[in-house]
Amino acid sequence: MSLLLDTHALLWWFYGDPRLSETARLAIADEDNTVLVSAASAWEIATKSRIGKLPNARELAENLAFHLRTQQFDHLPITLDHAQQAGLLESSHRDPFDRMLIAQSLAENLILVSNETLFDQFKVRRLW
Repeated sequence: MSLLLDTHALLWWFYGDPRLSETARLAIADEDNTVLVSAASAWEIATKSRIGKLPNARELAENLAFHLRTQQFDHLPITLDHAQQAGLLESSHRDPFDRMLIAQSLAENLILVSNETLFDQFKVRRLW
């Protein structure tokens, strides 16, 4: 399976947070799965760290590429197609990070690892 981690799933994985479901934890740990992290998550972590919403994530924000390599996670760049699809999503959901993850999941046929049931309205394949 190819998995795209929502930002909270990524953070909870790195911090061993028990809010990460057992199903998600096992899927991420499965070496047969490809785990992808969006550039949108890097942007979200850096932004929220800078403004104080993620005060404990400063080191992660500054060294995310290193931490992804240690876990053998791949990064997913944002393409023009992803950006267009995110912008054109029919929804009142305004979070730009969520919109990008939804668009990337749909465009790349990825399973989105997230506890956000709101994503289901977009017909993404979601694992939690």
